[in-house]
Amino acid sequence: MVGYQAGLNNTGGTNLFIGANAGYSQVGSSASFNTCIGQSTGYNITTGFANLFMGSNAGYSTQSGNYNTFIGNSAGQQNQYGTSNTYIGNGAGYNSSGSSNLFLGASAGFGNTTGENNVMIGGDSGGSNTTGSNNVYIGKGSGASGNSALNNTVAIGTNAVVSQSNSVILGSSANVGIGNTAPQNKLEITQGTSGNSGLRFTNLTSSSTASVLNQTKFLTVNAAGDVVLGSLNNSGRVGAEETLWSQSGDNVQNTNTGGVIIGTGVSKTPAGYSLYVSNGVLTEKVKVAIKNTNDWSDKVFAKGYKLRSLGEVARQIKANGHLPGVPSAEEVVKEGVDLGRMDAKLLEKVEELTLYMIELKKENQHLKQKNAQIEKRLNALTKPTRK
Repeated sequence: MVGYQAGLNNTGGTNLFIGANAGYSQVGSSASFNTCIGQSTGYNITTGFANLFMGSNAGYSTQSGNYNTFIGNSAGQQNQYGTSNTYIGNGAGYNSSGSSNLFLGASAGFGNTTGENNVMIGGDSGGSNTTGSNNVYIGKGSGASGNSALNNTVAIGTNAVVSQSNSVILGSSANVGIGNTAPQNKLEITQGTSGNSGLRFTNLTSSSTASVLNQTKFLTVNAAGDVVLGSLNNSGRVGAEETLWSQSGDNVQNTNTGGVIIGTGVSKTPAGYSLYVSNGVLTEKVKVAIKNTNDWSDKVFAKGYKLRSLGEVARQIKANGHLPGVPSAEEVVKEGVDLGRMDAKLLEKVEELTLYMIELKKENQHLKQKNAQIEKRLNALTKPTRK
């Protein structure tokens, strides 16, 4: 211990404290195997283990963090409990309490608080990312923009910034070259063999099913090798977003926000539907999907179902001109018929009719029994008596 009050209150062992107030700690501190070189380095260390702090105020607030390497004035100054961090540069990791981070450069990772497993290389790298983890920022000023909790991001290049998790950003308004030294576009690939682009789509080959047919627009290259959208109709370069169809697995998908109209004279296009057909649909099979059991009619046979009396049904038919719960002709003309719901409703009426028939059969059997009893009594009364 070399320096004014260096290691003053430390009771641990195997420490090297050099500099005024280096390893000063609190009363009863048991920090061990630490190396603190510089004024006030490791000032608050209490139970920290195997740390290396070099530079004025480096690791100043560290209390129980272990296996940290902070080199540079104020490097890791606000770290308290972070473990296995490496901060090199003046002010690097100044405000960090996360673990397993690598910050290289003046003020690199300056704002990191609880983020872990981050690599930030370059002066002021890290940006506004304070709690995000598993990020890689390389280049002066590189890092997060407008979000303090990004995860799994990469930003490479001076002032390169990323604002969405699980994203990779290369450069800030920079061109990226592969196989060349002076790219002239955002991405330029030089394969080395004439006539070969150097670009491959593993899951999109000549044997793949085309997602758009009978189109006059296509991707091609100009004299400089730039990929452009060409047309057989001399319509020039237009945005590829004009297409309204895309391939989704084995299916062709309509990508616009509206629906698809087939035929002419379709005047009704209510919201909530994707296909409108004017002259009808002919198919050998139609299957209607039901979302849940509530859309079907098994509830009629459930315990507690209140079956209307036949008298109540008769009164509603007389008043409305149709079965209870069934839409009127006017409603059908105005709103159309939902086949799934209508089938469920008709099945509900069949099930109710079945219950009525069961009740009628019970009443019929009861009447037969009473009739047999009455007939038996009459026969007994009319039977001649022997003298």
